[in-house]
Amino acid sequence: MTIAEVSRVYQIPVDTLRYYERIGLLPPVNRNRSGFRDYTEENCSWVQFIKCMRAAGIPVEALADYVALFQQGDRTREARKQILLEQRELLQSRVNELQGTLDLLTRKIESYEEWNPGAEEQLLAPSAQMG
Repeated sequence: MTIAEVSRVYQIPVDTLRYYERIGLLPPVNRNRSGFRDYTEENCSWVQFIKCMRAAGIPVEALADYVALFQQGDRTREARKQILLEQRELLQSRVNELQGTLDLLTRKIESYEEWNPGAEEQLLAPSAQMG
């Protein structure tokens, strides 16, 4: 796939894909005879993984460390696993915070549903103002 096709399929700007490759977040992409990037299925799997992790808020630095370790081979499995465990713990903490916010919003919405708008309307009626 070309970089434009990958950009369209994964909805990631071309400049972002180039940036990810430049900083080592995306392993190097092979080039065709004309010098254009030629994304393989493996490259696309990396793009999908990075997109998912970034959408979850995983820092670029943590992902770049993970990719660098991955490129060093199987001897880095434990270090890679540790990065993923740390990021999962941070993400779980954020999910818990978001759940607390969601619970608060739900309670606030429920308080509006229990509210009696007719009582306010009676106060604003002309007969109530004259009495």
